Amino acid sequence: MPGSARGPVTLVAAGIAGTLVWLATRVGDGTVGGYWAVYLIIAAAGLVMAASQLVGGWTKGGAFRFSLSVFLFAFVPALIVVGWIVVAGQPARPTTRSHVLTWSDDLAIGNVVRDLIDYVGVLAFGLGLLLGFSFDRTGPIAAAAPSATVRDWRDETLVTRTMPPMAEDGRDREPVVAGPPERTVPR
Repeated sequence: MPGSARGPVTLVAAGIAGTLVWLATRVGDGTVGGYWAVYLIIAAAGLVMAASQLVGGWTKGGAFRFSLSVFLFAFVPALIVVGWIVVAGQPARPTTRSHVLTWSDDLAIGNVVRDLIDYVGVLAFGLGLLLGFSFDRTGPIAAAAPSATVRDWRDETLVTRTMPPMAEDGRDREPVVAGPPERTVPR
């Protein structure tokens, strides 16, 4: 059964992701380095959850591949937005934080950015998950279908048939048979 490993693999991945989130609570986030470490670990937990679906057989089996369109059109814009919010939430008032908050106010998005700072953990997890969605499986390689014999229509001789006139009641006088024209063999 193709998806039978999905449940157990998802359970194991949830355990690993939960462990990563717990480890993130053990890292002090009072410094800029610790702050970034915490949210990178949480993003890794999201990546683990997405990877579990690739390994668990949910996405068709086959070889792994990278989807450039998902990466460029989904992950990169989300990385910019989440990165902006994460920088705005950095501790110890570094220069980059104050610049981002000032620019946010100038762009009239300061309140939204400040509201989302409280949810940086959720955003980091989602960003890791989104990065995982950039990967997919090609699907099983199908066996080649048996080839069919195809007749080339250009080799056939074109024969024009005249049809008998129709009967007065609208029906054909003799049935028309579909198929190749009759050929006579010389004697």
